[in-house]
Amino acid sequence: MNPRNRFRQLLKNEPFIVSPGVYDGYSIRLAEAAGFKTACTSGAAVSNALLGIPDIGVMGLAENVTHCRHLARSVSIPLTADADTGYGNPVNVFHTVQLFEEAGVAGVNLEDQVSPKRCGHMPGKDVISQAEMVKKIEAACLARRDDDFVIIARTDAIAVEGIDGAVKRARAYAAAGADMIFPDAVRNEDDIKRLVDAAGIPISINMGFGIRNRPTTPLIPLPRLKEIGVKRISLPRMLPAAAIHGMRQALAVMQDVIATGVPADRPDLLAGIDDIMELMGYESMRALEKQLTTLDE
Repeated sequence: MNPRNRFRQLLKNEPFIVSPGVYDGYSIRLAEAAGFKTACTSGAAVSNALLGIPDIGVMGLAENVTHCRHLARSVSIPLTADADTGYGNPVNVFHTVQLFEEAGVAGVNLEDQVSPKRCGHMPGKDVISQAEMVKKIEAACLARRDDDFVIIARTDAIAVEGIDGAVKRARAYAAAGADMIFPDAVRNEDDIKRLVDAAGIPISINMGFGIRNRPTTPLIPLPRLKEIGVKRISLPRMLPAAAIHGMRQALAVMQDVIATGVPADRPDLLAGIDDIMELMGYESMRALEKQLTTLDE
């Protein structure tokens, strides 16, 4: 069963899916090792990590597809990718979807923001017309070669048109063939209920940090989200935020070591080399070397 089939089966059979947001080889392998059944790329985290800049639509299609290809092939769990606005008009979306499908991901988010897009929780967003986004979704559905490839229609309309506009768009996007609706920057539980009731297809909700509050979408308990009918939650900011916090602490300790000259042994802050080698599959690589080369003979 390929990743697309596996993700379809999750949507069909799992009552509730938790998908950590990943952005590099460490984060996606850690998500798999922790037992999560699927992961999703965070466009913001990939843009931040690869380019060192805010998520304001600078990262291009080729950079995104190449990075997602590397991530998808490094694990066995299905990965969905953030394809931003589809990188152009519906014709561009057609080719964008085919490139991501060829990269081995299980599906893509396509959003209805005006290009250049912005992180969904930043001010200053605007959206394209509903009619144009419908055409993008139709193009995405036409482009996929495998019907199991999932088209996730993201709408940022709540911030621009309010919940009524977002509900109207959710219905239209579902009718156009989207497999899942991803309303970003939802304001409260009532927004989510209305969208679940209106869409008629699975709803994905962005819970951001997952284990820390933020000023936009409130931190709603997972059992409650499941109870009101949400199919999937994504956690796009949790792993980048954890990594930033850990790296900041380690760097601060090293500054103290530099200043005082006193060595520090802090296994509470750092994984060991054995942990890294186990996570990244060094043992299986070594076994393959022994099988295929004359090494150690």
